[in-house]
Amino acid sequence: MKVKEAMMGTPYHVPLEANLGMATELMWKGNCGFLPVVDAEKKVCGVITDRDICVALGTRNQTAGQVRVEEVVQRKVYACNPEDDIHVALQTMREGHVRRLPVVDFSGNLTGVVSMDDLLLRAEPDRAGREPELSADEVVRGYRTIMKKDLPVSVKKAVA
Repeated sequence: MKVKEAMMGTPYHVPLEANLGMATELMWKGNCGFLPVVDAEKKVCGVITDRDICVALGTRNQTAGQVRVEEVVQRKVYACNPEDDIHVALQTMREGHVRRLPVVDFSGNLTGVVSMDDLLLRAEPDRAGREPELSADEVVRGYRTIMKKDLPVSVKKAVA
């Protein structure tokens, strides 16, 4: 299965120069918690989540209209191509510990978004004698990897 068969095409996205109020409104309209961020050339240059917006507004004494997306955007982007195998997208999600990926063409233009939800909806149960194209077990294992939290290790001090 190719990513283009599982992705949501024509996703909502937000320009880099927009404010958090606009990003929030787009998330509300699109019923989503993730937006690809595009630059002036319409290339994906980052992502922003509802959590990013919440933390940004909770730590500043400013309104959503006063804070620009470019101040909050996550610049490290994990993405995939519409022609990638769906397993490549799942592996990228695992490695980046992300649940959603912008889908970009070879020029970096946004063509869609693929999420763990999209993968779960297309996954099939393992059955004796038949190997599913995308196993539900594989998707669940990927999700567990993504959600695994690395807890800080406490170091005991030696008592003199």
